Amino acid sequence: MKNVPDTKLGKMYKEHIQHILDKNIEALLDQYTDDATLISSFSKSPVIYQGREQVKEHMQGILGIDGLETDIVFWAETENPETLMITEQITMTAGGAKSEMRFADSWVLKDGKIAIHFAGMVQHPDGTLA
Repeated sequence: MKNVPDTKLGKMYKEHIQHILDKNIEALLDQYTDDATLISSFSKSPVIYQGREQVKEHMQGILGIDGLETDIVFWAETENPETLMITEQITMTAGGAKSEMRFADSWVLKDGKIAIHFAGMVQHPDGTLA
């Protein structure tokens, strides 16, 4: 992980990525409120997951990840309300194939947990823009 600040949300982000690398879906879900909303653009059209069980469904995709490197190219956070907005350059290995892409993630937290997560693909592995 590159360019992650030493802040409360920076530490939470590092834990988030480590849970992905460890394929620890339950620990990842524990970072979310039980009624969290996750909006994903990974499939080139928006998919909305609401509540722990649906967010867990989205997280099943991490099981296929063999390697993940992140380089933060933009980081902004606020304290009240507690929010995070980042853009990441991602290098991911899955099924023996390495892909590069760019993500944009935004979190809105409630009581220290992610209540709303915008999980966006900015540039797909084939180079197309979202």
